[in-house]
Parts: sequence; structure tokens; C-alpha cells
Amino acid sequence: MMNKKLQRRILIVAIFMIASVIAWAEIKNSAVFIYGAAGAVITILLEMLVYNKRGVFLFSLIGLIAGFYSGKLMFELFDKMAPVMVLDEMEPFVILVFAYLGFSMPLLASTKMGASFLNIPGSDAGGKTLDIKILDTSVVIDGRVTDIAQTGFLSGTLILPKFVLNEIQALADSKDPIKRSRARRGLEVLNQIKEVPNIDLKISSRDFPEIRGVDAKLIALAKELSGSIVTNDYNLNKVAKLDGLTILNLNDLANALKPVLLPGEDFELDVIKEGKEPGQGVGYMPDGTMVVVSGGVNFLGKRVQVHVTSILQTSAGRIIFTEPKK
Repeated sequence: MMNKKLQRRILIVAIFMIASVIAWAEIKNSAVFIYGAAGAVITILLEMLVYNKRGVFLFSLIGLIAGFYSGKLMFELFDKMAPVMVLDEMEPFVILVFAYLGFSMPLLASTKMGASFLNIPGSDAGGKTLDIKILDTSVVIDGRVTDIAQTGFLSGTLILPKFVLNEIQALADSKDPIKRSRARRGLEVLNQIKEVPNIDLKISSRDFPEIRGVDAKLIALAKELSGSIVTNDYNLNKVAKLDGLTILNLNDLANALKPVLLPGEDFELDVIKEGKEPGQGVGYMPDGTMVVVSGGVNFLGKRVQVHVTSILQTSAGRIIFTEPKK
């Protein structure tokens, strides 16, 4: 199926070609086809330039029109009030000043204060790019993001896309009780984040109807806003990194904060089940790290002092190999 971007461009070319044919029928000059092709190319290039920020440019276009007529009105008022001091040649300059102000003010409004009013992410008053972080569904329903935000390690502008919120609301209405419970907790988490002092939470209505899938839309939005994605999704983490995006993975943060154990150290462990190999017992650290105890099958259901022999790091996490301390 043809995507909407290509459809728009074909429509632009078709409109200019139809206009060229109509013009040629009237004046019988083949040069109109060259002008039509040039107009189509220029229009497509301008669309490519302004499409990602069309919200801002829409306000700028309205401001340009309003500024043009405001300039004409102001010139007429001055001309009536002081006809001797006002020259007719000054009118284009007055109109130009007001038209420029009308066009530039929405662009300046994409500063932090103006963006809050127009719901446009942009720069702060000092010209510094806002620290934009985009929330994924997985990180909202996880719940740990609130605790991290309250500690001050997560700050700046948090963007919650409307398509993510829609997905959370759909999960909250799910027949699966686990999904429903987690999604409803996610909605509570969002309300808690709004109360964190150093967090500016915004809901973005920006959507990408031509793109299917929430993950693909998140990547497109992150590119558009030059922001990072906060997620727990392993696949989204890998795909977004291939696109050169900054990913803040809470699981990576949790792994970085795990207690560090080295071979030769001792600690206490509850052996709760048998391992895959004969005679092995298995227990878990408080953070969920698996601990394999050689000969630990004899200590099932007991707390035992173990000695670390080696540590294996895998893509799924760490596995600590131990033996009962003699």
C-alpha cells in the first residue's frame, strides 16, 4: 500500500501538471510545463523542510497574515493622524516590520514558556535545547520511573505520546486481570509523576498515521524531537540504538546498581529449588540474580553460607556460581 507521504507528493505533481495543461490550452506556450515542474519540485522541497514542524509553521503562517494586515492598518492610522509626517513610500516597510513580527513570534514561542502554551517542545529561554525524554508503555506500567524521578536522577521534560496513553488505556480495559492491574497502576504512576517538582510532564498529540506499531512511532517521535526514549523493552532498546537514538533503559540502570560480588567472597543464601545439573541447588539474590550452588541440593529449604567461585554475565542477566562454605 502506498504511504501517505508519497501520495501527497504525487498529488502535488498532479495539481501542477493539471494547472500547466490548463495554462497551455490558453496561451499555447510549452514553457508552462517547465514552470509547473519547477513549482512542484519547490513545493515538495518546502514541504520536506517544514513538515516535521508544521505545528509551529502553522502559527507562523497565521501570524504572517495577521502581521501583514496589522501593518496596513497601522500605516493608515498614522497617515490619518499625521499625514504630513507619513510618506506613502513608508507603507511597505511598516507592513514588512509587522509581517516579520507576526511570523517570528510563534517561532520564539517554541521556547519553554511558549511551548507550554502551544504544546510545542522546543528550547528554553536561554536557547538551550530542552532535555526531552519520551516515555514508553513498558516503563509507565513498570512503576519504578516515579521513584527514580523523585530521587532527581530523572529530570527535564517528559513526553507522554497520546498513542502510548491509548495503549495503556486499552490494557486497563483488558480481560486479563494481570494486564489490567498493571495498566491501572501505570495510570496512577502518571498522576504521581505530575507531582514531582523537577519533572515537566506533557502529553503529545503528535501521531504518525502512516506508521504502524507503537515502537516505530516512538522512534519517529524521538527523531523529530531530538529526544531520548525511556523504556524497559529489550527489542525497542536494540532497534532504537541502531537508529542512533539515546535510550534510557531502567533495567540497565537496575543492573548497574546491583550489589557487586567477586569470586572468593562469601554470603548467605536461601536454597529454594534444584538446579539443571545433578546435585545443584538454586537460590536468588534480592535483586533477582540467579545463584547456582554446587552440591546445594542437600540444603533445599535452608539458609546456607556460600562461597563465590565464578560469575557468568549473559544477555539475560548475571548468574553467580557458588559452593557451600566449608
